[in-house]
Amino acid sequence: MKKIIALMLAIVLPVTIFSGCTAKSTNSSSDSATVEDGKLIIVTEEGFAPYEYYDGQDVVGVDVDIAKELAAIMGKELVIKDIAFDSIIPEINSDKADLGAAGMSITSERLEEVDFTIKYATSKQVVVVKKDNTTIKNPEDINGKKVAVQLGTVADLVLTEDYPDCTLIQQKKYLAAAEDVKSGKADCIVMDALPAEELVKANPELVILEKELFTDKYGMAMRKGNTELLEQVNEVLQKLMDEGKIEEFTLNHTSK
Repeated sequence: MKKIIALMLAIVLPVTIFSGCTAKSTNSSSDSATVEDGKLIIVTEEGFAPYEYYDGQDVVGVDVDIAKELAAIMGKELVIKDIAFDSIIPEINSDKADLGAAGMSITSERLEEVDFTIKYATSKQVVVVKKDNTTIKNPEDINGKKVAVQLGTVADLVLTEDYPDCTLIQQKKYLAAAEDVKSGKADCIVMDALPAEELVKANPELVILEKELFTDKYGMAMRKGNTELLEQVNEVLQKLMDEGKIEEFTLNHTSK
């Protein structure tokens, strides 16, 4: 009987140990950083044409074109995840994504949470009003007004800090902000110039003021300290800028 028990233990014990190692390896793989697993995972927010928007079932745009170039040069499979704009940095810092690319402004506040690439685009922040508006003729007239912004954008941050007399209406999507202005809930929207042009095309009751409120610069965000990825992405971005590719991508998506 003792020999039989010993023989059973000799068979069962290695199997138990081996099974435990296998489970640990699987868990380790699923929790590891995405940079090493052959995929380049980009998080974005689709309501920001021409940088990212839906064409049928697919997210397309300037940032997506840049991401495709990055993935091809790095030899990785590209994965695009469409999430809420204010969830992009948390997604990066929880290792669920490699890069955030959503026309993201490089600000001192964001630099405390993530690293940014070199700037690859410069944009004007403009004021959108109804065509029959009589109270906001210049950007500085927004003081004391009800201003719609997209939550977490540079417009949201700057107006919160520099325009304390404004009443901010923070929306998840620019389409909701447009409805706020059309219904009179908001007096205007402050947003990036290029998506503003797309917005007024779809909403002919709206118009963009001629003068911009301030100028903005965009980069891609990544987890702090990921210097290897930062250097790779910066090299590709610089190459695309030197070759005029980013301008070409922008023209492709603004001429549609």
